[in-house]
Amino acid sequence: MKLPKSFHQSRKLVDMVENQTSYELEDSAMHIFETHLRADRVQLQFGAPVLASMFQGKKVMHLRDKAAFEFLPGESLILPANELMGIDFPEAREDNPTRCLALEIGEDRLKHVIQLMNETMTRTDGQEWNLLDYNFHFTNDYSIYQILQRLVYLYTENHPSKDFFVSNMVQELIIRILQANVRKTYQTQTVDLSGGKRLAYIIQYIRDNLRDVLTIKALSEKACMSESHFHKVFKQEMGVSPIDFINEERINFATKLLSNDSCNLTEVFMACGFSNRSYFNRLFKRFKGISPSSYRKRFVS
Repeated sequence: MKLPKSFHQSRKLVDMVENQTSYELEDSAMHIFETHLRADRVQLQFGAPVLASMFQGKKVMHLRDKAAFEFLPGESLILPANELMGIDFPEAREDNPTRCLALEIGEDRLKHVIQLMNETMTRTDGQEWNLLDYNFHFTNDYSIYQILQRLVYLYTENHPSKDFFVSNMVQELIIRILQANVRKTYQTQTVDLSGGKRLAYIIQYIRDNLRDVLTIKALSEKACMSESHFHKVFKQEMGVSPIDFINEERINFATKLLSNDSCNLTEVFMACGFSNRSYFNRLFKRFKGISPSSYRKRFVS
């Protein structure tokens, strides 16, 4: 993500560790933090549920009941109100600061969006949408990345309708994060769930057959749904279309293959179900931000 010029023009650099620039609205607030010096176990806490997302650099997070983990650009973390964080900044320098944002969202706002989802977006598994498991650490998908980038611009913009614009974007962000949480549950528990839940069965089938041609017609038949209903249900619950999900799974599989130099790039994209090298390259860059060849150079010595 990029910080707009309006941020650099308005912010005051007072502290070298976790210098904070805040933008507050009625039921949400955005804080942008910059750290210019290496530091360990810096403590931070918010009075409302918060989404933290990395811009630049690396943090090591220490949270209650969770092993320490690296927090990197392109990743986000959901934290409950009053969660005390301990943060290390192993790479922060004056010429290369660590930067992240923290978006506080009021609990009443969260409950309102969840109620709306339960009234209009019924889940296929019979479960209700609920506040997600906190300390949910995930990689931003393309839609969440775009929303966060837009929110940074809106918060820093001086516009008379800012509250209205931000409110709409925050609502979409909440919905997409809850869908991402459900998607992660399906992805990590498909073997346990596949016997009793149609979407979980389909997801497991996709992951087992990435090399093959996967069509909406065939998947909808396996789910015992019409094509239109299958597409609607899948996107409503997973937050992405079936085709986008298949492509995401294929690219994730490609990253595993690229970490091993025993496969050349042609073997990689064919093993992931792609028949066109240029299409594979475009999708890989869209999901991962770099080309497959650059990814391999970065992660394989």
